[in-house]
Amino acid sequence: MLNAIQSLGAKTLSAVATLGRAHAFLLQTLIGMPAAIARFSLVIQQLYASGVKTLSIILVSGLFVGMVLALQGYNTLVQFGAEESLGVVVALTLVRELGPVVTGLLFAGRAGSALTAEIGLMKSTEQLSGLEMMAIDPYQRIFAPRLLAGFLALPMLAAMFSAVGVLGGHLVAVELLGVDVGAYWSQMQSAVSFQADVVNGLIKGVVFGLVVTWIAIFEGADCIPTPEGVASATTRTVVKSSLAVLGLDFLLTAVMFSV
Repeated sequence: MLNAIQSLGAKTLSAVATLGRAHAFLLQTLIGMPAAIARFSLVIQQLYASGVKTLSIILVSGLFVGMVLALQGYNTLVQFGAEESLGVVVALTLVRELGPVVTGLLFAGRAGSALTAEIGLMKSTEQLSGLEMMAIDPYQRIFAPRLLAGFLALPMLAAMFSAVGVLGGHLVAVELLGVDVGAYWSQMQSAVSFQADVVNGLIKGVVFGLVVTWIAIFEGADCIPTPEGVASATTRTVVKSSLAVLGLDFLLTAVMFSV
C-alpha cells in the first residue's frame, strides 16, 4: 500500500513538474515572438511545412465528412419531411464542431508529430546547443516561428475543411438525393450566423492551433535525446494534443453556445 502511494505521489510530482516546464517554455517562446515576427520569412517557411503540406488530407477529409453528413442527415430528416433543411444541418455541424475538431486532430497527427520529431532530432544531434553556443536564441529562431505558424495555420485549415465539407454535402444532397438546390443554400444562409457560428468556429481553430503546436514543440524540446526518446515524445504529442482538442472543444462549446 505504501509503495502504491509513493508511486502515485512520484507520478503526480512528475506531472506537475512537466506542466511547470511547459508553461515556462511557452512564456519564453512568447517573449521571442517579436523577433520571429520581425523575420517573418521564417514563419512563412513553417506555414508551408505545417499548413500547406497538411492541406491535402484536410481537403479530402472535409469532402468525405460533408458527404457522410448529408447522407446521414437526409435519412433522418426525410422521416419528418424536412429534407430541405439538410443544408442547415451540414453547415452548422461543420462550422461549429466537426470543422475545428477534426482539423485539430488531423493537424496533431500530421503536423504536430512532424514538429516533435524535427525538434527532437535537433536536440539529439545537439543542434539546439550549437545555436546557443553561437549566441542564437533557439526560442526566437526555432520555437517562436513554429508556434506562430501553427497558430495561424489551423484556423485557416479548419475554414477550408468546413467549406469543402459544405460542397461535399451539396454534391450528395442535390446531385445524388435530389434535394432542391435553392432550398439547400437559402436555408443555410438564413440559419448560419457569421458571428455566432463562423467566428466561434474560427476561435476554436485559433485555440486548437496554439495548444497543439505548443504541445508538439515542447515535447520535442523536452524529450530524451535518443531515438527511443524522440519516438516516445512523438507518441505523447499525438495523444496529448488529441485529448486537449476534445477537452477544449467541450469547454469552448459550453461557453460559446450555452443558453
